[in-house]
Amino acid sequence: MAVEKTQFELPQIRRSVDLFTLRRQGGLEAKILTLGGAVTSLLAPDRDGRMSDVVLGFDAPADYLANRPFFGALIGRYGNRIARGDLPLDGAHHVLATNDGPNHLHGGPGGFHTVVWEVTDVIDGAEPALALRYTSRDGEEGYPGTLTVDVCYTLTAEGGARVEYIATTDRTTVVNLTQHSYVNLAGHDAGSIADHQLRLAASRFVVVDETAIPTGELRAVRGTPFDFLTPAAIGARIGADDEQLRFGRGYDHCYVIDGCDGSLRDIGELVEPRSGRRMIVRTTQPGVQFYSGNFLDGIAGKQGARYGKRNGLCLETGHFPDSPHHPEFPTARLEPGEIYRHTTEYVFTT
Repeated sequence: MAVEKTQFELPQIRRSVDLFTLRRQGGLEAKILTLGGAVTSLLAPDRDGRMSDVVLGFDAPADYLANRPFFGALIGRYGNRIARGDLPLDGAHHVLATNDGPNHLHGGPGGFHTVVWEVTDVIDGAEPALALRYTSRDGEEGYPGTLTVDVCYTLTAEGGARVEYIATTDRTTVVNLTQHSYVNLAGHDAGSIADHQLRLAASRFVVVDETAIPTGELRAVRGTPFDFLTPAAIGARIGADDEQLRFGRGYDHCYVIDGCDGSLRDIGELVEPRSGRRMIVRTTQPGVQFYSGNFLDGIAGKQGARYGKRNGLCLETGHFPDSPHHPEFPTARLEPGEIYRHTTEYVFTT
């Protein structure tokens, strides 16, 4: 079988959650939990065909109830930050929960990473897939409108993990969905990602203040430590004397994808030299948040691993942070009758 299901009882929330295993013969194997829609494991082959789990996470489903680092989770309604928890829409100011200093982060403390998603379809075939749904009520975490979200995970014949997002609303709102897996292509317990080689098709990045909120400036990467237009080791310049790196304690910035037109296109790749694993990223979105795991603090993870600073990285495709306060940024606004739709693929090769 290409799909298997295991059920777990979680007395803490007085309900059960399901863990689905999707696998392709000779290819990827993914484990996805209905709690938070979290990818808890992703097995990928190295250059010699050896399989390793390349995403950080926890052993026990219950540990995802307090998923402080957002390991593997679906993020919403708004991935990234909104300044001061203030959402301006049509002259009104909606008050959002603040959970990152003075700001709103990743949908708030009760965001989509904390909810149990409904399973709407399971495809047990050549390209195994799992479809999930969550309906976010009007006023949840302060957001206006009832938002219905459908997310489909698929393991593709190409060797990829595809994530497709669809959302509709009954009232004007904002939506910015993303996937928050921490990747270490040497293995989830292999330590630092400093030697990973990263390429991003982005000539500019979003400049932020000391609380990680955009100033409005989109700065050219050339001549700065943020230049990944050609592949570079993540650790090569991460310690440079640069105000933006000090603010983020490393890389925690949104990159502006060059030539974004809404089509699914190659926006970057990650290579781990020892294993030979390569992950190509494709998306329809205008930005990608590159986070170098700067705030991991030795948290207990899978199989006895301790995840310390920069033991994993995230490439979170989506809209720019705090776009409701920046009309010059691509809009994350969604109206009744419109369909929010985007796709991201992570293709694994060697």
